[in-house]
This record gives sequence, C-alpha cells and structure tokens, in this order.
Amino acid sequence: MRNISAVIITCNEARNIGRCLDSLAGVADEIIVVDSGSTDNTELICKEYNVRFDAHPWEGYDKQKNYANSLATNSWIFSIDADEALSPKLRESLMKFKQGEDDATTAYSVNRLTYYQGRAIRHCGWYPERKVRLFRKGEAKWDGIVHEDLVFEGKAANLDGDLLHYPYNGLNDLIAKYSKYASLMADKYHSQGKHATTMDCVLRPLWTFLRNYLIRFGMLDGHEGWTICKMMAYYTFMKYTLLREKRQ
Repeated sequence: MRNISAVIITCNEARNIGRCLDSLAGVADEIIVVDSGSTDNTELICKEYNVRFDAHPWEGYDKQKNYANSLATNSWIFSIDADEALSPKLRESLMKFKQGEDDATTAYSVNRLTYYQGRAIRHCGWYPERKVRLFRKGEAKWDGIVHEDLVFEGKAANLDGDLLHYPYNGLNDLIAKYSKYASLMADKYHSQGKHATTMDCVLRPLWTFLRNYLIRFGMLDGHEGWTICKMMAYYTFMKYTLLREKRQ
C-alpha cells in the first residue's frame, strides 16, 4: 500500500481550487496547499476541505513547489496545479498505484489535456503534453524560473489518464499570461548571454504559427485552435523582440 500527498501552490485561485480539490477526494491521503498571499476566497474555499493550508511568501515557481514538497508526510507526492484536475481515468490509475508495491521506479508521468473556452485542445502542439507529477519524496526537486522541470534520476514510468488543465479564462487571460511568460523568457535568455536579430523577430513567429497550425494540425481545433496558434506566434514575437531590446 502506497500513500500519496497531493501538493498545490496557490495565489488567487478561487475560480479553480474547488474543482481541483474535488477531483483529489478519495485519491490523496493528504492535501497540502501553500498559498502566497491570496486576496480572494482561495483560503476560505480550501478550509471547506480537509487540507493543510500554509501561508508562505512567494519565492518563485521552483522554490515555492520545493517548499510545499517539504511539508508532505507521505513517501509519494502528486504535484498538481490549482487550475488542474484529475480525469476519471487518471483517478483510476492512481488508485491502482496506491494498491501496488514499491519498486525501483522514482517518478511517473501523465498526459495533460488543456481546455480553452470549453474545448479540449488536442492539437496545436498542446496534446499530449506529458508531465512528470508523481514522485518519491526526497528523490526529486523542481528547478527552473519560468517553466520549472522536475529533476530526478532514472526514467519516469507512465500513468494512464489525463490531467485536465483549465488555465485561461478567455482571450484577455491568454494574452496576459503569454505576455508574462515572454518577458520572463527574455530575461532568462538575456542572463544567458543570448541575443536576437530582426530576422528572429520576423521568422521565428511565422514558423511557430505554421508549425502549430499546419504541421501539428491546429486547424482541427476550430476557431479555438486558430486563436491559440496566433497567440503562440505572438508569444514568440514578444520573447525575441524583448530580448533584442535588452541587448540594445
């Protein structure tokens, strides 16, 4: 029998956190929420559930998640974001995992299925988006300023089922998040000594759109796919344009 601690970091996630916690019911033996100063009803909603709520100042994605992991009391951790939820199939896979016996496997990955405007996006390069989320405590850590990765030894096994992802509340939210990530990536590239030319700012966004809309079949996701592919091109344009400005 293996016990699982579910770990979540939050900040103003009242719109999402209830769905996430509902999906964990009966699967997680312990739920830990580390909050970095929510001003909405996130804390009140969490207190309606059997969770450990810990207020902790924001330190960056990787450090915040590693701090949350340190609070887990079980030997296995499932890291889930507030805007994610377990699909029925993934719940079933996790329940089977709990009934099994430990072996040499250190971590497990799942497919993440993202929704935009109520539509499951199965193309555009968004799916299957494999994420390592289940791992032994003390044998993995998060690293990375913008898109944090889980660092561990060995190779992750796979769990059946999707991790459902609801990150965007419409186009304005999509624009705001891509603008934020573009700025963070430009800062990261600049700190690494990278530079961008005018051609980078022109050709890279064009290639991003063509790859995701045509080669990765974004057109099959309808109007939502069209919007997403355009916004991914916008993100690429902003990232390299901001980097070019920093080098100047």
